[in-house]
Amino acid sequence: MFSKITSILQHAVEALAPSLPLQEDFVYHWKAITHYYIETSDDKAPVTDTNIPSHLEQMLEILTQEERERDSGETGPCMEYLLHHKILETLYTLGKADCPPGMKQQVLTYYTKLLAHIHQPLLPHINVHRPVQKLIRLCGEVLAGPTENEEIQFLCIVCAKLKQDPYLVDFFLENKTKKPKPKDPGGSQMLKDNTLTLDTGQSLTKDLIDPQEESAAAAAASTFSPTTNNNSNNYNLVSSLLNLTRSPDGRIVVKACEGLMLLVSLPEPAATKYLTENAELCELLTERLVSFYKALPQSMDPLDIEMVESVNWGLDVYNLKEDAAVFTGKRALISFLSWLDYCDQLIKEAHKAAAAVLAKAVKERFFVSVMEPQLMQTSEVGILTSTALLNRIIRQVTSEALLREMVFFLLGEDGELETSPMSVHYPLRHRLIEHCDHLSDEISISTLRLFEQLIQKPNQHILHSLILCSLEERNYLENKPQEERETLENGQFHDAIDLEEDPLFGDEGPTDSRPPNSDWFSLSPLQSPDHPKNDVKTEVHKIVNSFLCLVPDEAKSSYQVEGTGYDTYLRDAHRQFKDFCGVCLHWDWRGNPKPFEKCNLDLPFFEGHFLKVLFDRMGRILDQPYDVNLQVTAVLSKLSLLPHPHLNEYLLDPYINLAPGCRSLFSVIVRVVGDLMMRIQRIPDFTPKLLLVRKRLLGLEPEGITIDHVTLLEGVIVLEEFCKELAAIAFVKYHTASSSSL
Repeated sequence: MFSKITSILQHAVEALAPSLPLQEDFVYHWKAITHYYIETSDDKAPVTDTNIPSHLEQMLEILTQEERERDSGETGPCMEYLLHHKILETLYTLGKADCPPGMKQQVLTYYTKLLAHIHQPLLPHINVHRPVQKLIRLCGEVLAGPTENEEIQFLCIVCAKLKQDPYLVDFFLENKTKKPKPKDPGGSQMLKDNTLTLDTGQSLTKDLIDPQEESAAAAAASTFSPTTNNNSNNYNLVSSLLNLTRSPDGRIVVKACEGLMLLVSLPEPAATKYLTENAELCELLTERLVSFYKALPQSMDPLDIEMVESVNWGLDVYNLKEDAAVFTGKRALISFLSWLDYCDQLIKEAHKAAAAVLAKAVKERFFVSVMEPQLMQTSEVGILTSTALLNRIIRQVTSEALLREMVFFLLGEDGELETSPMSVHYPLRHRLIEHCDHLSDEISISTLRLFEQLIQKPNQHILHSLILCSLEERNYLENKPQEERETLENGQFHDAIDLEEDPLFGDEGPTDSRPPNSDWFSLSPLQSPDHPKNDVKTEVHKIVNSFLCLVPDEAKSSYQVEGTGYDTYLRDAHRQFKDFCGVCLHWDWRGNPKPFEKCNLDLPFFEGHFLKVLFDRMGRILDQPYDVNLQVTAVLSKLSLLPHPHLNEYLLDPYINLAPGCRSLFSVIVRVVGDLMMRIQRIPDFTPKLLLVRKRLLGLEPEGITIDHVTLLEGVIVLEEFCKELAAIAFVKYHTASSSSL
């Protein structure tokens, strides 16, 4: 109570007295702090019961006012006094001793506000960055300590200053081994060494040292024993932030993660070298990722995993009761995905060298060590859950370095040419592709979704490894010139659609919707020497109508249901193709197929394990569940959308002259249609049943009487829709190429 009355009286006197020059006022407040340590005999009273917080606040206000009143960048006498008399060194010592109790909190707050409010560069001064570095070491020592909030605020302002001026990071890398100084039993000499000596080791001249300041600091120093740091190559700022990421307070963890993200993005070579050579940060990322993953339930519904809302690290809102009511494990899943998002964003922001090291650590310590055994197991429940989780991980990863390492984990790094279905270059890749044709339809669907997600990622190695390496030599073609293709009347089938009049693809379409370098997207007829350019439109009409007319009329039902027309596929194909062009924009894909004369057509052709499984599945479309068929055709349509000339030729040209024993997507569908024509004859009332099944799938008819051959009928519907989709993709690719050449 007495101290509070004294403080009130002091402020009243100050208000009535004439204002002192800033420097005198600043020195007055500093001396008032040092006098406390000389005059007080009660070092157990908390600092909040003293005038120290008020004096520190006044000193900060004076420094701020001085800077406002002077030219930009000019150091005033108050700041000169603070630097010359090593005030920050003394405050650090008092804060470390926490004398009086709570002083550490006051010192942290003072440092934070000083760095935040003063605009002139302070950290380059040795009497600033040296005590700042020392104070950094005190942070994160005690988790959930009383000063944790002040510690993280202080560390974050230091990180922000380094982000603003990255060269300053060199001041916070201790590259030399420090030799411990002999202890001085008196304490006074030790404090002089710590706070009143220049870095050159020479003592300040006597006229610059205030004896009262020296006595005050010595009194504080007598309350603790000194410690020395003998570590070399130490980056204390990173270490302290890493310690605080283990805090039980979620807000502290988020702030610490923000600070680390700032530090990894610094371009300074010395800081990057530390981050790439020191394992602390890698261990934090991977150990926490592994622990969150292992906390997930052993069995989870793939739909729950897929449908859980998007997560952003740092914005994770906890509602344990509500999460548990949705599905078991939702809280654990969100925690895992949130930390994955942080790892991904950290690697994306990191310097390229640091990003590569961090991503490789995630691959080795999480994907290889933890996920691979889960994916290679024989338990169907385990396979299903781990595949769904991997699919969600693939969907979420956006950083180039982490995506690259994840792709190498899934598919291998070499991209060797597969010569037969039995060749196993990379066991995990082989197992995943086999799972696309698993006895369990659920596993097949989940794995097909995984590959659908994977082929849409911006990584060229995915497509080369899975598909393009098998098509590179074009040895699916007959090793002789193509025969003349059959010419139909007016170059069209009898029910051909006039595609050039489609309102979505008029010749006056906006030029900004055309992807650059569109010669990538030309279909093979545009490049074939057997078909001159003046025949291009006829060729495209033939290709489009080949797909549209592939399903016989008695097996078509979409024309009887509104909203299932070809124009819907045109719009979707246009949008999706534009997206794919953006993904593949900078890839070294040739505009035309590899010249025929340069292809090794004598090399035995194998479509590759992935396409083989897809074609096999497509060949069984009339006998597979509806959901499986939807997923198989979804993957094939995504592959058809890719702007590579060999895919255009192999997947979208019905007229390529296939070598003996080879198959293309069109030839697979032709065989399915042939099988369908024979089956139709054996099913009475085929067309009415087909229409009823379509309406039920669209929700236009309620479930009623049981219909026989429902799997076949559903397969026919998927087949019809898929052919329309392929026709739309072929036309969109043609239109993009022809528009860009105008």
